[in-house]
Amino acid sequence: MNEFLLIFRRDFTNKEAQPSPEELQHSIKAWQNWFGGIAAQNKLARPLQRWDIAGQVVKSDKQVINGPFVEIKESIGGLIIVRAENYEEAVEIAQGCPILELGGNVEVRMATEPEG
Repeated sequence: MNEFLLIFRRDFTNKEAQPSPEELQHSIKAWQNWFGGIAAQNKLARPLQRWDIAGQVVKSDKQVINGPFVEIKESIGGLIIVRAENYEEAVEIAQGCPILELGGNVEVRMATEPEG
């Protein structure tokens, strides 16, 4: 089994792209069910962890800005590490992510061994 990082992102380009409080509340059960299903299959590689939404970005000139939203117009809403045989299986897991119903996306990355 390989480990894959699933990064959840939402678009912050405009107010209209934001889900309503009701949509967010409704999605909580979907998230719980999705996480529970992954865990039940023993494919959750580490326990769930909450992340703050503020964040800071350190730029190449060492300037620090608050939150990534100003620069990239989207935010990492969370991430998990899952176990899967290959990208196909990891993408299949990602396709069930509730962030997709809220207009977001899931980036899938496989862990690799360091070279050298």
